[in-house]
Amino acid sequence: MEEKVCKNCKIIISHGTICPICGSDDLTSRWGGYVIVLNIEKSEIAKKLDLKLNGVFALNVKE
Repeated sequence: MEEKVCKNCKIIISHGTICPICGSDDLTSRWGGYVIVLNIEKSEIAKKLDLKLNGVFALNVKE
């Protein structure tokens, strides 16, 4: 199955049609690059991207 990305919170979803984080059904398969956040409190990248949770997030989400 093709991975999708939530357009709202940018988390990468490997299965399902609803975002498990925000509940949105606005998903896309058009995305590029990703970042893995393991420790949200210490991650400078997470702060710059305004991420609130640990996880795997897309860097570029195409509309």
